[in-house]
Amino acid sequence: MEIFAMNFVVGIAQVLDAILSIYFWVVIISALLSWVNPDPYNPIVRILRNLTEPAFYRIRKWLPFTYFNGLDLSPVVLLLAIQFAQIFVIRSLYQLAGAIH
Repeated sequence: MEIFAMNFVVGIAQVLDAILSIYFWVVIISALLSWVNPDPYNPIVRILRNLTEPAFYRIRKWLPFTYFNGLDLSPVVLLLAIQFAQIFVIRSLYQLAGAIH
């Protein structure tokens, strides 16, 4: 039974790590697109904005100093949060899986 619990936790860690990695690149692409002001009706641009803008909005709301003089640092804060989650949460899940075995 322990082996199933260990594999379950490892599976969760790997899937979560993949999701965070994909979202990391989505945030980077969205931030780069904001510099060139693309067509807002483009479906890819709309998907990227729908995926990132809620997170950017919350960061701007909780940390208002991330937006000043037209410079929006909320993507940087979100990238740091994703990195922290990958380091802390994913490694903790792997260590938990090791402790189960």
